[in-house]
Amino acid sequence: MFENLSDKLERSFKLLKGEGKITEINVAETLKEVRRALLDADVNYNVAKSFTEQVKVKALGQNVLTAVRPGEMMVKIVHDELASLMGGEAVSIKTDGSPAIILMSGLQGSGKTTFSGKLANHIKSKNGKRPMLVACDVYRPAAIEQLRILSEQLGIPMYSEPESKDPVSIACHAIEEAKRQRIDVVIVDTAGRLAIDEQMMTEIAAIKAAIQPQETLFVVDSMTGQDAVNTAKEFNERLDFDGVVLTKLDGDTRGGAALSICSVVNKPIKFVGTGEKMDAIDIFHPERMADRILGMGDIVSLVERAQQQYDEEEARRLEQRIAKNLFDFNDFLGQIHQIKKMGNFKELASMIPGVGKAIKNLDVDDNAFKSIEAIIYSMTPEERKHPSVLNGQRRKRIAAGSGTSVQEVNRLITQFTQTSKMMRQLQNFKGGGMKGMPKMPKMPKFGK
Repeated sequence: MFENLSDKLERSFKLLKGEGKITEINVAETLKEVRRALLDADVNYNVAKSFTEQVKVKALGQNVLTAVRPGEMMVKIVHDELASLMGGEAVSIKTDGSPAIILMSGLQGSGKTTFSGKLANHIKSKNGKRPMLVACDVYRPAAIEQLRILSEQLGIPMYSEPESKDPVSIACHAIEEAKRQRIDVVIVDTAGRLAIDEQMMTEIAAIKAAIQPQETLFVVDSMTGQDAVNTAKEFNERLDFDGVVLTKLDGDTRGGAALSICSVVNKPIKFVGTGEKMDAIDIFHPERMADRILGMGDIVSLVERAQQQYDEEEARRLEQRIAKNLFDFNDFLGQIHQIKKMGNFKELASMIPGVGKAIKNLDVDDNAFKSIEAIIYSMTPEERKHPSVLNGQRRKRIAAGSGTSVQEVNRLITQFTQTSKMMRQLQNFKGGGMKGMPKMPKMPKFGK
């Protein structure tokens, strides 16, 4: 997402020349290209026009420091305005209540039911609260079944009345049941339509009036671009929702919805969906998104994802095994699984400043670790625990069992040995200080 916009903005900043000051003359062509880049990204025309005018007001007459070029000053101004355009700061949802009620709204196909499951999982794992999912889509039997499957998968209770066609009654009964079960948060999934219609609007307005939710969230498919903004505007006029959820932000989307929606409806984007897995949900941080649009990476989000997968007890256990030279292929496999949990490789790499641009044209395979896992799974428990026993005959058997070549098996074992050696050296350095600091080996490259 945002790759085309990032490229065009970068090219526009290169047009800004001159030293000492940003003037109306040297900024005109740059802002023209910035506006064109925003329109190409499917940003609302009025929003794009207003944005560039704001940037122009902030930029004109800015004295440029000796160490800063005019283009770099413009990047800073555009960054701040982009963050402001998308809401300025992250806004959390309200989950205080007995129980707190969250009403989900949106068009059919926006990912509303899936996101309801993601949100329930987020509230359970991050907030430590007990959520309940409520199926109020009485028109699509598949929606009820989908929510049931998600609830079982996540270990979260669900309330439904498959025989009832009254969503208002279902929602009210669900809240009564939630109180009996001492549930903390009730998430009500409502029906969507292929297009906005009066019946849908009347129905969801009636549900909101009956249950008085703490939060009403509007879920929108970010790949619909400008249509998403128009839909949000109509929903907001009827529901006065509290925040927006952008789904499918990992897809091939130009980003117009993310950049326009806050300005048009004057409501914050609270969450974004970044993949199909149930943990692929992020709190929306406007400043971090502005960083990524301008190619600055998002190292804070990357660290947060790493921390979510960090197991302190497991880290201590691993540290002890490394110190005793017991690190084996079982430990190696465990580290691979932790990395995979963090998400899409290309997306993770794009969060590192400067890396996103370098790899944008590379085909990064999300299954990059599959052959490594296949090789390790083809080993016997003894071979995983004691890699030193892996002679030529065993390696040939492992290659046949994993569908790989002997060369690939040899390469993995060599890389494993290098990694183990590097870990021990780091461990020694950590415990022994500067004296006797070992020479660091080259970082191994996994896979082919």
